[in-house]
This record gives sequence, C-alpha cells and structure tokens, in this order.
Amino acid sequence: MKISDLKINCRFFRGDIPCKPHKLHGVHCVEADGSDCPYYEATKGKVLIIKLGAVGDVIRTTPILSPLKEKYPEAKVYWLTYTPSVVPKEVDTIVKFNAEGATFLRALEFDYIVNLDKDKEACALMEILNGQVKKGYVLKDGVPYPADKDAEAKYMTGVFDDINKANTRNYLEEIFEICGFSYKGEKYVLSNFSQYAGDWDLEKAKPVIGLNTGCGGRWTSRLWPDENWIELSKRLIKKGYQVVFLGGEQEDAKNRMFAEATGGRYFGHFQLEKFINLVDQCQLVVTGVTMAMHITLGLRKKIVLFNNIFNRHEFELFGLGEIIEPEKECQCFYSAVCTNPEYQCMNYITVDRVFNSVTKLLPR
Repeated sequence: MKISDLKINCRFFRGDIPCKPHKLHGVHCVEADGSDCPYYEATKGKVLIIKLGAVGDVIRTTPILSPLKEKYPEAKVYWLTYTPSVVPKEVDTIVKFNAEGATFLRALEFDYIVNLDKDKEACALMEILNGQVKKGYVLKDGVPYPADKDAEAKYMTGVFDDINKANTRNYLEEIFEICGFSYKGEKYVLSNFSQYAGDWDLEKAKPVIGLNTGCGGRWTSRLWPDENWIELSKRLIKKGYQVVFLGGEQEDAKNRMFAEATGGRYFGHFQLEKFINLVDQCQLVVTGVTMAMHITLGLRKKIVLFNNIFNRHEFELFGLGEIIEPEKECQCFYSAVCTNPEYQCMNYITVDRVFNSVTKLLPR
C-alpha cells in the first residue's frame, strides 16, 4: 500500500499509532484487492468543545453532543478538559488541558468552537484558536466576555446575584442557547465503568440508598448535620433499605463513623471511575449539589437533592427525583461558607422530609 492510499480523513485514523480497526481486525486503509477498509468513515470538518472542569460540570455538558453531531454529522469532535475519563466515547479526540494540548489545538482549523468555561485560561485560548464559528466565552480587556449575543443571558447570571436569582431556566437550556441550539430534553451521557461492578458486596434483594455526606472541603455552607445523616441511615435500614455512605477522601473519617454508628455500609473512597460504578450500585442517592449529583443523574438513578445556596431552577432532574430546600431561607447565596450569624439554614431540612421523599420515590 502506498502512502498516498492512506485515508487520513477517516474517523479512526491516528497517524501516531495504528488505528483501532487495524489492531482489532488487521485491516488497512486500502486492502490488497484494492477495496477500501470496511471500517472507513470519512470525516469532514472539526468541532471543538472546551469544558475544562469540574467533573460534574463536564458531565452536565455532555447533552450538547447530540445537537452538535446532528448539525455537523461528518465532523471530528474534539473536547478539551481536565477530566478526560468522563468525556463520552462519542468524542473522537479528547485533549487534556495543558501546554501540549493547547499547542496541538492551535495547529488545527475548526468549523465550530464552543467554550463554556469562564476561566481566564480557557477564554484566552479561545482567542488564539482558529475557528470559523466561535461560541461561548472569549477574553475582552483581560476578563471573560460573551463571544456573541447567545452567551449574554447566561453571562449576566454569573455577574449579578439578583439576575441569577430571577432566572427560571435550567443549566441545559442556558448552555444550549449559548451553543446556538434549543434544548429538547437531551440527557447526560456517562459510562458506568462496569469493569468495577463485581467489587461490591451488596444484597441483591434490598434496594440500595446512597448517602453522599459531603460537598468538598471548601463548600461547608452546604453540609447537612452529622446527627441527621445518622438518624436518616438508621430509619432507612429499619425500613428495609441498604445504606451505602458515599464520599471522597475528605469524608472518609466521617463516613467510617457513620457506618459504625448505624450499620450502614462504607466501602471507602476511590478514584473517579470506581466511584462512578459504586454510585451505579445505588437505586437512589441523597446528595447535595456535588459531583455525585451529576453522576447520579448521568446514571439515571433516582435522587433527593439538597439545595440551599443556588437557584433551584438551575437543576434539571429529568423526572428522577425532587429538590429539598431549608424551611428557613438561606442568606448566603452562592457562598462557600455560611455567613449568617443567626442560623445555619441546612439545620432546617428535617430528617422526616428526607425520609418521606426517599420512601415516596423508592417505595419499600
């Protein structure tokens, strides 16, 4: 086969290493009889999504793949991110955000680029990339700024709290508008990393409730009191559910204590892919607004969501659950640490309300 026979526009062609069809089936771009490779899929054009992080933000951005692939069906799709493992397999090339990744992208010509991050480095990169259409956020006078009119409404909600509080659209409706599309109910796309499915010793006969007890070390304003998690766990176990405590390294000591105090299960904290599979073992998850919330929704699990500091309209639960908010209003909109000297609003989400919500969504 001559080098001129190479089909470098094929969706599977890599150039630096053999393509997947060749490794799996031994095929070539042009076979010995002169026929094209049976896996040859010609591409035309390139599309780039910039969504760096956090993990939950990457997951909740995945619905835009559907309209992008509909509008650019032959294009190769690239995604620039800090967390490659949660980017769907439907993306042709996942690029990690670092100097090497940025250098690579600068050498390409894109038909369409959308940057959904207002991080200055993402906006700065957007300025220097080659794209016929640029959507989302760019850099203007050293600050993030809308690339066009479609990004203005979402941008303004991030600049002024009163505009954010008045917003009645969910995040997906907002980012679809930024991209130039209309939201039509597209779901998250997330692997369940089934290679870990055999790692959990759980009873098959009892429904599993995941209790995600933390919210990262920085966002203490969203923490529910320890005694409430303990009481909820005891009541769920008494009702016949299995309880699994979920969290990261920061919740490790607390979750060990919860498990010992209640008889709930705690398997430990894990790297992201295994944690996602642990969530997949649950039929319902109780959680604050965290990465675990988006994993739960991405896996189509039922959910009871605590919300105190965000606009509730932001969240699309796809009919899988309900939002519980404090009975006394939060005074710390979008604040990581509660600054209200009079009361902690999370103390005004009662165990009764959460228990009733769980048993309504997943009757026993």
